[in-house]
Amino acid sequence: MKKKAIVLILLVLIVCGTLGFLYFKNRKTENELTLYGNIEIRQVDLSFQVAGKIEKMLKEEGDTVKAGELIAILDDKDYVSNLEKAEADVEKTLALKNDAESKFERQAPLVEDNTISKQDYDTLLNTKNKSKADYDGAVAQKNFAKNQLDYTKVYAPEEGIIMIRVQELGANVSKGQPVYTMAKTKPVWVRAYVNETDLGNIKYGQTVKVYTDTTDPKTGNKREYKGQVGYISPVAEFTPKTVQSTDIRTNLVYRIRVYIYDIDEYLRQGMPVTIKVDLTDITPHP
Repeated sequence: MKKKAIVLILLVLIVCGTLGFLYFKNRKTENELTLYGNIEIRQVDLSFQVAGKIEKMLKEEGDTVKAGELIAILDDKDYVSNLEKAEADVEKTLALKNDAESKFERQAPLVEDNTISKQDYDTLLNTKNKSKADYDGAVAQKNFAKNQLDYTKVYAPEEGIIMIRVQELGANVSKGQPVYTMAKTKPVWVRAYVNETDLGNIKYGQTVKVYTDTTDPKTGNKREYKGQVGYISPVAEFTPKTVQSTDIRTNLVYRIRVYIYDIDEYLRQGMPVTIKVDLTDITPHP
């Protein structure tokens, strides 16, 4: 009898424990919204602003770059020559300008006593004005040539990672032809979609947890990141076929963007992730 009683008590405890587990599990599920999305990273094609032959490619695919770091160089001999010629033209036109101004200052007063004619005066004035215009044009051409020389180098616009090395040494490229594709380190966000029935539970600035499918060998758990809802589309759309959803029916959904701030090198463009939204979190967010 005692053994039967003990067995009965154990069965009751097991049943109660199972029911309690299912209750709290279901309760947690009701208070937590699960969304699925993909990592998106801003990418930029880097190119020269002038045409020429590539002399140096300083980065390889996968290399990290800092803002303002030099990453590619064109053969600049012709551009250096153009700048030198422009500088020489500035010196020449400056000399002509100074000479014309000196002649005008010396001879212009002589028109008052008719030592020189009004026509000669007008000629001196026009020569002075033309020489100044020629000098200003030479200075502008010099600045243009200097800019063209500067454009023979490509610098990283921001911190990032080289994704694709498009060109090789010795290649002749035209203006604007991509030589690298770079992914910016920041910002990183998740593109996801939320059903219309759950839209009212999402708000700007809401803190969420983002999980990748990769297990962190140090913890044995899925890699976890903190995110924040930064964009909610005001326009509904049909569920894209690439979107994963627990409901396979076609519904109207709203696109959202979750920004991730504690990013690392393990987040990849296009990587699928799971977003967990705690619906009981009523903490006000900015």
